[in-house]
Amino acid sequence: MGQNRSQAATMSSPPVRVIVVGAGSRGEIYSKFASVHPHRMKVVGVADPREFACKKLQQQHNIVDDNIFQDWSSIIEREKFADAVLICTPDRLHKEPAVAFAKKGYHVLLEKPMAKTAKDCTEIVEACTQSGVMLTVGHVLRYDPVIHKIKELIDAGVIGDVIHIQHLEPVGFYHFAHSFVRGNWRNEAESSFALLAKSCHDIDLIHHWAGARRCVKVSSFGAVSHFRKENKPTGAADRCLECPIEGDCPYSASKIYLDRVKRGHAGWPVSVICPDSLPDIESVTEALRTGPYGRCVYECDNDVCTNQVVNMEFEGGVTAAFSMVAFTEEICKRKTTICGSKGELSYDGHEISVFDFLTQKSTKHTAPNKAPWQFGMSGHGGADYHLMDAFISAVANNDASLIRSGPEETLQSHILVFEAERSRVESRVIYCGDANHNNT
Repeated sequence: MGQNRSQAATMSSPPVRVIVVGAGSRGEIYSKFASVHPHRMKVVGVADPREFACKKLQQQHNIVDDNIFQDWSSIIEREKFADAVLICTPDRLHKEPAVAFAKKGYHVLLEKPMAKTAKDCTEIVEACTQSGVMLTVGHVLRYDPVIHKIKELIDAGVIGDVIHIQHLEPVGFYHFAHSFVRGNWRNEAESSFALLAKSCHDIDLIHHWAGARRCVKVSSFGAVSHFRKENKPTGAADRCLECPIEGDCPYSASKIYLDRVKRGHAGWPVSVICPDSLPDIESVTEALRTGPYGRCVYECDNDVCTNQVVNMEFEGGVTAAFSMVAFTEEICKRKTTICGSKGELSYDGHEISVFDFLTQKSTKHTAPNKAPWQFGMSGHGGADYHLMDAFISAVANNDASLIRSGPEETLQSHILVFEAERSRVESRVIYCGDANHNNT
Protein backbone atom coordinates (compact mmCIF):
# COMPACT_ATOMS: atom_id res chain seq x y z
CA MET A 1 0.00 0.00 0.00
CA GLY A 2 2.84 2.38 0.93
CA GLN A 3 4.57 1.63 -2.36
CA ASN A 4 1.43 2.51 -4.33
CA ARG A 5 1.24 5.88 -2.57
CA SER A 6 4.89 6.50 -3.40
CA GLN A 7 4.30 5.66 -7.05
CA ALA A 8 1.36 8.03 -7.15
CA ALA A 9 3.54 10.77 -5.72
CA THR A 10 5.97 10.42 -8.63
CA MET A 11 3.23 11.09 -11.19
CA SER A 12 3.55 14.87 -10.73
CA SER A 13 7.35 14.78 -10.43
CA PRO A 14 9.83 14.89 -13.31
CA PRO A 15 11.13 11.44 -14.33
CA VAL A 16 14.14 10.06 -12.49
CA ARG A 17 17.15 10.46 -14.78
CA VAL A 18 19.41 7.41 -14.91
CA ILE A 19 22.71 6.45 -16.53
CA VAL A 20 23.28 2.84 -17.59
CA VAL A 21 26.85 1.63 -17.01
CA GLY A 22 27.16 -1.70 -18.79
CA ALA A 23 24.74 -2.05 -21.69
CA GLY A 24 24.59 -5.83 -21.78
CA SER A 25 21.65 -8.09 -21.01
CA ARG A 26 21.02 -6.80 -17.47
CA GLY A 27 21.50 -3.15 -18.37
CA GLU A 28 19.07 -3.45 -21.25
CA ILE A 29 16.46 -5.26 -19.13
CA TYR A 30 16.56 -2.73 -16.28
CA SER A 31 16.42 0.21 -18.71
CA LYS A 32 13.15 -1.15 -20.16
CA PHE A 33 11.43 0.44 -17.17
CA ALA A 34 11.86 3.81 -18.92
CA SER A 35 9.98 2.50 -21.97
CA VAL A 36 7.11 1.23 -19.82
CA HIS A 37 6.97 4.31 -17.56
CA PRO A 38 8.50 7.28 -19.42
CA HIS A 39 6.90 9.69 -16.93
CA ARG A 40 8.80 8.01 -14.06
CA MET A 41 12.24 7.22 -15.52
CA LYS A 42 14.39 8.52 -18.36
CA VAL A 43 17.67 6.99 -19.54
CA VAL A 44 19.96 9.96 -20.23
CA GLY A 45 23.35 8.30 -20.63
CA VAL A 46 25.06 4.99 -21.33
CA ALA A 47 28.62 3.72 -20.95
CA ASP A 48 29.94 0.55 -22.56
CA PRO A 49 33.12 -0.18 -24.55
CA ARG A 50 31.03 -2.01 -27.16
CA GLU A 51 29.72 0.38 -29.80
CA PHE A 52 26.81 -1.85 -30.83
CA ALA A 53 25.53 -2.16 -27.25
CA CYS A 54 25.69 1.62 -26.76
CA LYS A 55 23.96 2.37 -30.05
CA LYS A 56 21.19 -0.09 -29.24
CA LEU A 57 20.33 1.64 -25.96
CA GLN A 58 20.82 5.06 -27.52
CA GLN A 59 18.19 4.30 -30.14
CA GLN A 60 15.79 2.76 -27.63
CA HIS A 61 15.93 5.78 -25.32
CA ASN A 62 16.83 8.70 -27.62
CA ILE A 63 20.04 9.49 -25.77
CA VAL A 64 22.02 12.45 -27.10
CA ASP A 65 25.43 11.74 -28.63
CA ASP A 66 27.26 13.69 -25.92
CA ASN A 67 26.03 11.21 -23.31
CA ILE A 68 27.37 8.07 -24.98
CA PHE A 69 30.60 6.90 -23.34
CA GLN A 70 33.06 4.07 -23.89
CA ASP A 71 34.31 4.36 -20.31
CA TRP A 72 32.29 5.16 -17.19
CA SER A 73 35.19 7.20 -15.79
CA SER A 74 34.48 9.85 -18.42
CA ILE A 75 31.08 10.39 -16.81
CA ILE A 76 32.66 11.01 -13.42
CA GLU A 77 34.72 13.83 -14.94
CA ARG A 78 31.53 15.61 -16.00
CA GLU A 79 29.19 17.63 -13.85
CA LYS A 80 26.47 15.41 -12.38
CA PHE A 81 23.69 15.14 -15.00
CA ALA A 82 21.45 12.38 -13.65
CA ASP A 83 19.87 11.25 -10.40
CA ALA A 84 20.93 7.61 -10.38
CA VAL A 85 23.13 5.04 -12.07
CA LEU A 86 22.46 1.41 -12.99
CA ILE A 87 25.77 -0.47 -12.73
CA CYS A 88 25.55 -3.65 -14.79
CA THR A 89 29.21 -4.24 -15.61
CA PRO A 90 30.89 -7.66 -15.24
CA ASP A 91 31.26 -8.84 -11.62
CA ARG A 92 34.93 -7.92 -11.36
CA LEU A 93 34.17 -4.36 -12.51
CA HIS A 94 31.53 -3.44 -9.92
CA LYS A 95 33.48 -1.83 -7.11
CA GLU A 96 35.26 1.09 -8.77
CA PRO A 97 32.25 2.58 -10.57
CA ALA A 98 29.95 1.97 -7.56
CA VAL A 99 32.30 3.87 -5.24
CA ALA A 100 32.99 6.65 -7.76
CA PHE A 101 29.33 7.30 -8.61
CA ALA A 102 28.34 7.23 -4.95
CA LYS A 103 30.99 9.84 -4.12
CA LYS A 104 29.68 11.94 -7.02
CA GLY A 105 26.21 11.90 -5.44
CA TYR A 106 24.41 9.41 -7.67
CA HIS A 107 21.97 6.92 -6.16
CA VAL A 108 23.17 3.44 -7.12
CA LEU A 109 21.46 0.31 -8.36
CA LEU A 110 24.23 -2.29 -8.41
CA GLU A 111 23.77 -5.64 -10.14
CA LYS A 112 24.53 -8.62 -7.92
CA PRO A 113 26.97 -9.69 -6.68
CA MET A 114 28.12 -6.43 -5.12
CA ALA A 115 31.80 -7.23 -5.69
CA LYS A 116 34.28 -10.10 -5.71
CA THR A 117 35.59 -9.67 -2.16
CA ALA A 118 34.08 -8.85 1.22
CA LYS A 119 36.49 -5.91 1.50
CA ASP A 120 35.26 -4.40 -1.76
CA CYS A 121 31.62 -4.93 -0.75
CA THR A 122 32.30 -3.12 2.52
CA GLU A 123 33.94 -0.21 0.70
CA ILE A 124 30.90 0.17 -1.57
CA VAL A 125 28.55 0.30 1.41
CA GLU A 126 30.77 2.80 3.21
CA ALA A 127 30.98 5.05 0.14
CA CYS A 128 27.19 5.09 -0.27
CA THR A 129 26.60 5.68 3.44
CA GLN A 130 29.15 8.49 3.71
CA SER A 131 27.81 10.17 0.56
CA GLY A 132 24.20 9.90 1.70
CA VAL A 133 23.06 8.08 -1.44
CA MET A 134 20.78 5.07 -1.68
CA LEU A 135 22.20 1.69 -2.65
CA THR A 136 19.99 -1.01 -4.12
CA VAL A 137 21.58 -4.38 -4.92
CA GLY A 138 20.04 -6.41 -7.74
CA HIS A 139 18.75 -9.25 -5.59
CA VAL A 140 15.65 -9.37 -7.77
CA LEU A 141 14.16 -12.38 -5.98
CA ARG A 142 13.48 -10.14 -2.98
CA TYR A 143 11.04 -8.32 -5.25
CA ASP A 144 9.30 -11.38 -6.69
CA PRO A 145 5.73 -11.01 -5.35
CA VAL A 146 5.33 -14.70 -4.45
CA ILE A 147 8.75 -15.01 -2.81
CA HIS A 148 8.09 -11.78 -0.91
CA LYS A 149 4.87 -13.40 0.29
CA ILE A 150 6.97 -16.08 2.03
CA LYS A 151 8.56 -13.42 4.22
CA GLU A 152 5.17 -11.87 4.95
CA LEU A 153 3.78 -15.25 6.05
CA ILE A 154 6.81 -15.91 8.28
CA ASP A 155 6.48 -12.47 9.88
CA ALA A 156 2.74 -13.05 10.38
CA GLY A 157 3.58 -16.14 12.45
CA VAL A 158 1.63 -18.63 10.36
CA ILE A 159 4.26 -21.35 10.91
CA GLY A 160 5.33 -20.17 14.36
CA ASP A 161 9.05 -19.93 15.05
CA VAL A 162 11.31 -20.76 12.10
CA ILE A 163 13.27 -23.92 12.93
CA HIS A 164 14.78 -25.11 9.64
CA ILE A 165 15.05 -23.88 6.03
CA GLN A 166 15.70 -26.08 2.99
CA HIS A 167 16.29 -24.29 -0.29
CA LEU A 168 17.19 -25.63 -3.74
CA GLU A 169 18.36 -23.75 -6.79
CA PRO A 170 18.03 -25.90 -9.93
CA VAL A 171 20.16 -23.94 -12.38
CA GLY A 172 19.16 -25.90 -15.49
CA PHE A 173 21.39 -28.10 -17.64
CA TYR A 174 21.67 -25.80 -20.66
CA HIS A 175 21.61 -22.60 -18.58
CA PHE A 176 24.66 -23.78 -16.68
CA ALA A 177 26.41 -24.82 -19.89
CA HIS A 178 25.64 -21.41 -21.38
CA SER A 179 26.62 -19.17 -18.47
CA PHE A 180 29.05 -21.18 -16.36
CA VAL A 181 30.86 -23.48 -18.79
CA ARG A 182 31.07 -21.47 -22.02
CA GLY A 183 29.99 -18.03 -20.83
CA ASN A 184 30.97 -15.01 -18.78
CA TRP A 185 30.82 -16.74 -15.37
CA ARG A 186 32.75 -19.91 -16.25
CA ASN A 187 36.08 -18.92 -14.74
CA GLU A 188 36.59 -17.60 -11.24
CA ALA A 189 39.57 -15.39 -12.12
CA GLU A 190 37.57 -13.68 -14.88
CA SER A 191 34.31 -13.36 -12.94
CA SER A 192 33.71 -14.91 -9.50
CA PHE A 193 33.01 -18.28 -7.90
CA ALA A 194 29.63 -19.86 -8.69
CA LEU A 195 28.12 -19.48 -5.21
CA LEU A 196 28.66 -15.72 -5.43
CA ALA A 197 27.77 -15.26 -9.09
CA LYS A 198 24.71 -17.49 -9.19
CA SER A 199 23.54 -18.12 -5.66
CA CYS A 200 24.15 -14.99 -3.61
CA HIS A 201 20.42 -14.48 -4.41
CA ASP A 202 19.63 -17.63 -2.49
CA ILE A 203 21.92 -17.14 0.50
CA ASP A 204 20.41 -13.66 0.74
CA LEU A 205 16.89 -15.13 0.85
CA ILE A 206 17.84 -17.65 3.54
CA HIS A 207 19.48 -14.88 5.58
CA HIS A 208 16.34 -12.77 5.06
CA TRP A 209 13.96 -15.56 6.11
CA ALA A 210 16.04 -16.28 9.21
CA GLY A 211 15.19 -12.77 10.39
CA ALA A 212 17.48 -10.78 12.61
CA ARG A 213 19.45 -13.86 13.66
CA ARG A 214 23.17 -13.92 12.97
CA CYS A 215 24.70 -16.94 11.26
CA VAL A 216 27.17 -18.44 13.72
CA LYS A 217 28.75 -21.21 11.64
CA VAL A 218 28.71 -22.52 8.09
CA SER A 219 30.07 -25.46 6.12
CA SER A 220 30.08 -26.06 2.39
CA PHE A 221 31.06 -28.72 -0.14
CA GLY A 222 31.12 -28.59 -3.93
CA ALA A 223 32.99 -29.56 -7.08
CA VAL A 224 33.31 -29.20 -10.84
CA SER A 225 31.44 -32.27 -12.03
CA HIS A 226 31.08 -33.69 -15.56
CA PHE A 227 32.25 -30.64 -17.54
CA ARG A 228 35.86 -31.82 -17.53
CA LYS A 229 38.24 -32.80 -20.31
CA GLU A 230 38.38 -36.44 -19.21
CA ASN A 231 34.62 -36.75 -19.81
CA LYS A 232 34.82 -35.66 -23.45
CA PRO A 233 33.21 -38.42 -25.59
CA THR A 234 35.45 -40.36 -27.93
CA GLY A 235 35.42 -38.82 -31.37
CA ALA A 236 34.03 -35.45 -30.23
CA ALA A 237 35.42 -32.32 -31.86
CA ASP A 238 36.50 -29.14 -30.08
CA ARG A 239 33.60 -27.19 -31.63
CA CYS A 240 29.98 -28.28 -31.92
CA LEU A 241 29.54 -27.20 -35.55
CA GLU A 242 32.40 -29.55 -36.51
CA CYS A 243 31.45 -32.41 -34.19
CA PRO A 244 30.28 -35.70 -35.76
CA ILE A 245 28.50 -36.76 -32.55
CA GLU A 246 26.89 -33.47 -31.43
CA GLY A 247 23.47 -34.93 -32.22
CA ASP A 248 23.86 -37.19 -29.20
CA CYS A 249 24.99 -34.41 -26.86
CA PRO A 250 22.41 -32.54 -24.75
CA TYR A 251 24.87 -29.64 -24.40
CA SER A 252 25.33 -29.16 -28.16
CA ALA A 253 25.64 -25.47 -29.02
CA SER A 254 23.69 -26.19 -32.20
CA LYS A 255 20.73 -27.32 -30.07
CA ILE A 256 21.01 -24.55 -27.49
CA TYR A 257 21.44 -21.63 -29.90
CA LEU A 258 21.10 -22.42 -33.61
CA ASP A 259 17.95 -24.52 -33.33
CA ARG A 260 16.33 -21.78 -31.24
CA VAL A 261 17.05 -18.98 -33.68
CA LYS A 262 15.79 -21.16 -36.54
CA ARG A 263 12.48 -21.35 -34.67
CA GLY A 264 12.41 -17.57 -34.43
CA HIS A 265 13.58 -17.30 -30.83
CA ALA A 266 16.03 -14.40 -30.56
CA GLY A 267 15.84 -13.79 -26.79
CA TRP A 268 18.08 -15.20 -24.07
CA PRO A 269 20.35 -17.14 -24.39
CA VAL A 270 20.65 -16.54 -28.15
CA SER A 271 20.74 -12.75 -27.69
CA VAL A 272 23.89 -12.99 -25.56
CA ILE A 273 26.18 -14.70 -28.05
CA CYS A 274 26.17 -12.00 -30.76
CA PRO A 275 27.56 -8.93 -28.99
CA ASP A 276 28.03 -6.89 -32.18
CA SER A 277 24.83 -7.63 -34.09
CA LEU A 278 21.24 -8.76 -33.78
CA PRO A 279 20.95 -12.56 -33.64
CA ASP A 280 19.89 -14.33 -36.82
CA ILE A 281 20.88 -17.63 -38.42
CA GLU A 282 23.97 -16.14 -40.06
CA SER A 283 25.28 -14.23 -37.03
CA VAL A 284 24.58 -17.10 -34.63
CA THR A 285 26.32 -19.57 -36.96
CA GLU A 286 29.36 -17.29 -37.14
CA ALA A 287 29.37 -16.86 -33.34
CA LEU A 288 29.35 -20.64 -32.86
CA ARG A 289 32.07 -21.09 -35.48
CA THR A 290 34.49 -18.58 -33.94
CA GLY A 291 33.28 -17.50 -30.48
CA PRO A 292 33.30 -18.99 -26.99
CA TYR A 293 29.72 -20.29 -27.14
CA GLY A 294 30.53 -22.75 -29.91
CA ARG A 295 33.10 -24.64 -27.86
CA CYS A 296 32.72 -28.19 -26.70
CA VAL A 297 31.64 -28.11 -23.04
CA TYR A 298 34.43 -30.58 -22.28
CA GLU A 299 37.10 -28.28 -23.75
CA CYS A 300 36.42 -25.02 -21.91
CA ASP A 301 38.43 -23.19 -19.24
CA ASN A 302 35.60 -23.49 -16.68
CA ASP A 303 36.56 -23.98 -13.04
CA VAL A 304 33.42 -23.01 -11.07
CA CYS A 305 31.35 -25.54 -9.12
CA THR A 306 28.53 -27.35 -10.89
CA ASN A 307 27.04 -28.51 -7.59
CA GLN A 308 27.42 -27.10 -4.10
CA VAL A 309 25.77 -27.46 -0.73
CA VAL A 310 25.86 -24.96 2.13
CA ASN A 311 24.84 -25.74 5.71
CA MET A 312 24.21 -22.88 8.13
CA GLU A 313 23.41 -22.51 11.81
CA PHE A 314 21.90 -19.25 13.00
CA GLU A 315 21.53 -17.88 16.50
CA GLY A 316 18.89 -19.73 18.50
CA GLY A 317 19.60 -23.04 16.78
CA VAL A 318 17.86 -22.25 13.48
CA THR A 319 19.44 -24.36 10.73
CA ALA A 320 19.42 -24.02 6.95
CA ALA A 321 20.54 -26.19 4.05
CA PHE A 322 21.07 -24.82 0.55
CA SER A 323 21.78 -26.80 -2.63
CA MET A 324 22.80 -25.50 -6.05
CA VAL A 325 23.01 -27.97 -8.92
CA ALA A 326 23.54 -27.55 -12.65
CA PHE A 327 21.96 -30.76 -13.86
CA THR A 328 18.22 -30.09 -13.74
CA GLU A 329 15.26 -29.79 -16.08
CA GLU A 330 13.88 -26.73 -14.29
CA ILE A 331 15.72 -23.45 -14.84
CA CYS A 332 16.05 -21.37 -11.68
CA LYS A 333 12.62 -22.38 -10.33
CA ARG A 334 13.62 -22.38 -6.68
CA LYS A 335 12.07 -24.88 -4.30
CA THR A 336 11.83 -24.10 -0.61
CA THR A 337 10.61 -25.78 2.56
CA ILE A 338 10.54 -23.84 5.83
CA CYS A 339 9.73 -25.85 8.96
CA GLY A 340 8.28 -23.93 11.87
CA SER A 341 7.01 -24.75 15.34
CA LYS A 342 3.37 -24.45 14.23
CA GLY A 343 3.45 -25.45 10.58
CA GLU A 344 5.39 -26.14 7.40
CA LEU A 345 5.66 -23.79 4.43
CA SER A 346 6.46 -25.18 0.97
CA TYR A 347 7.21 -23.26 -2.24
CA ASP A 348 7.46 -25.10 -5.56
CA GLY A 349 8.54 -22.21 -7.75
CA HIS A 350 4.94 -21.27 -8.52
CA GLU A 351 2.83 -21.14 -5.36
CA ILE A 352 3.11 -21.43 -1.59
CA SER A 353 1.43 -24.07 0.55
CA VAL A 354 1.21 -23.80 4.35
CA PHE A 355 0.33 -26.87 6.41
CA ASP A 356 -1.00 -26.00 9.87
CA PHE A 357 -0.09 -28.55 12.55
CA LEU A 358 -3.10 -27.68 14.70
CA THR A 359 -5.82 -27.96 12.06
CA GLN A 360 -3.85 -30.38 9.85
CA LYS A 361 -5.05 -28.45 6.84
CA SER A 362 -3.12 -26.90 3.97
CA THR A 363 -3.70 -23.40 2.64
CA LYS A 364 -2.48 -22.19 -0.75
CA HIS A 365 -1.01 -18.71 -1.14
CA THR A 366 0.08 -16.72 -4.15
CA ALA A 367 0.50 -13.08 -5.05
CA PRO A 368 -0.43 -11.05 -8.14
CA ASN A 369 2.43 -10.33 -10.51
CA LYS A 370 1.54 -7.29 -12.56
CA ALA A 371 4.83 -7.00 -14.42
CA PRO A 372 4.41 -5.73 -18.00
CA TRP A 373 5.06 -8.17 -20.83
CA GLN A 374 8.36 -6.45 -21.65
CA PHE A 375 9.81 -7.98 -18.48
CA GLY A 376 8.30 -11.43 -18.95
CA MET A 377 11.35 -12.93 -20.70
CA SER A 378 13.98 -11.65 -18.30
CA GLY A 379 14.33 -14.97 -16.50
CA HIS A 380 13.10 -13.75 -13.12
CA GLY A 381 9.35 -13.97 -13.57
CA GLY A 382 8.90 -10.22 -13.77
CA ALA A 383 10.86 -9.56 -10.57
CA ASP A 384 13.23 -7.26 -12.51
CA TYR A 385 10.28 -4.94 -13.07
CA HIS A 386 9.38 -4.88 -9.37
CA LEU A 387 13.01 -4.18 -8.45
CA MET A 388 13.11 -1.18 -10.79
CA ASP A 389 9.69 -0.07 -9.59
CA ALA A 390 10.96 0.03 -6.00
CA PHE A 391 14.28 1.71 -6.87
CA ILE A 392 12.76 4.46 -9.01
CA SER A 393 10.04 5.11 -6.40
CA ALA A 394 12.71 5.27 -3.68
CA VAL A 395 14.79 7.81 -5.62
CA ALA A 396 11.79 9.90 -6.72
CA ASN A 397 10.49 10.17 -3.15
CA ASN A 398 13.81 10.00 -1.30
CA ASP A 399 12.39 7.03 0.60
CA ALA A 400 14.91 4.25 1.20
CA SER A 401 12.28 2.17 3.02
CA LEU A 402 10.99 1.04 -0.39
CA ILE A 403 14.27 -0.78 -1.04
CA ARG A 404 14.21 -4.42 0.09
CA SER A 405 17.85 -5.12 -0.72
CA GLY A 406 19.63 -2.20 0.88
CA PRO A 407 23.26 -1.87 1.94
CA GLU A 408 23.70 -3.32 5.43
CA GLU A 409 21.60 -6.50 5.22
CA THR A 410 22.90 -7.21 1.72
CA LEU A 411 26.46 -6.79 2.93
CA GLN A 412 25.83 -9.31 5.70
CA SER A 413 24.40 -11.89 3.31
CA HIS A 414 27.34 -11.38 0.93
CA ILE A 415 29.78 -11.94 3.79
CA LEU A 416 27.96 -15.19 4.53
CA VAL A 417 28.53 -16.25 0.90
CA PHE A 418 32.26 -15.53 1.23
CA GLU A 419 32.40 -17.50 4.48
CA ALA A 420 30.62 -20.45 2.86
CA GLU A 421 33.08 -20.51 -0.03
CA ARG A 422 35.98 -20.29 2.43
CA SER A 423 34.58 -23.37 4.13
CA ARG A 424 34.48 -25.25 0.82
CA VAL A 425 38.00 -24.22 -0.17
CA GLU A 426 39.52 -24.88 3.27
CA SER A 427 37.44 -28.04 3.95
CA ARG A 428 36.39 -26.94 7.41
CA VAL A 429 33.56 -25.43 9.40
CA ILE A 430 33.80 -21.64 9.49
CA TYR A 431 32.80 -19.90 12.70
CA CYS A 432 31.37 -16.63 11.40
CA GLY A 433 32.94 -13.46 12.70
CA ASP A 434 35.96 -15.31 14.06
CA ALA A 435 38.60 -15.33 11.33
CA ASN A 436 41.15 -16.92 13.69
CA HIS A 437 39.03 -19.92 14.68
CA ASN A 438 40.90 -23.03 13.59
CA ASN A 439 38.49 -25.79 14.67
CA THR A 440 37.30 -28.11 11.91
